[in-house]
Amino acid sequence: MLWIKALHVISVIAWMAGLFYLPRLYVYHTKAKPGSELSETLKVMERKLLRIINTPAMIASWVTGIWLLVLTPEFLHEPYFHVKLTLLVLLTIFHGYLARCRRHFAEDRNAKSEVFYRAINEIPTLLMIGIVIMVIVKPEL
Repeated sequence: MLWIKALHVISVIAWMAGLFYLPRLYVYHTKAKPGSELSETLKVMERKLLRIINTPAMIASWVTGIWLLVLTPEFLHEPYFHVKLTLLVLLTIFHGYLARCRRHFAEDRNAKSEVFYRAINEIPTLLMIGIVIMVIVKPEL
């Protein structure tokens, strides 16, 4: 059980690191001229971050989390856990949205501004704060 928890925490940290960094790359990418060397470099960085780190870490987080849930199904009866799962689903949807944004950049058809990506860069932080509070504090709901 402790090994599974350790793998879960490691994968969550890797996933969150990617979710914090990818929108920051998009901020820089909005400033790069399509087809420029900078734009092409950012495309490679974004693709590798998403495919080599973010998505595998997200999958590992879900797999180890479900594994922990199978070992401790009583969590399903706790209201805080339902909130945590809801926030986790929102985080996963955000991950999917970032993947969609990456495809738009890869096709040189991004229509969002630097300000937009700066704003959405805060979303994973807010969701993470909620998730950590639910898991550590376990507030009475």
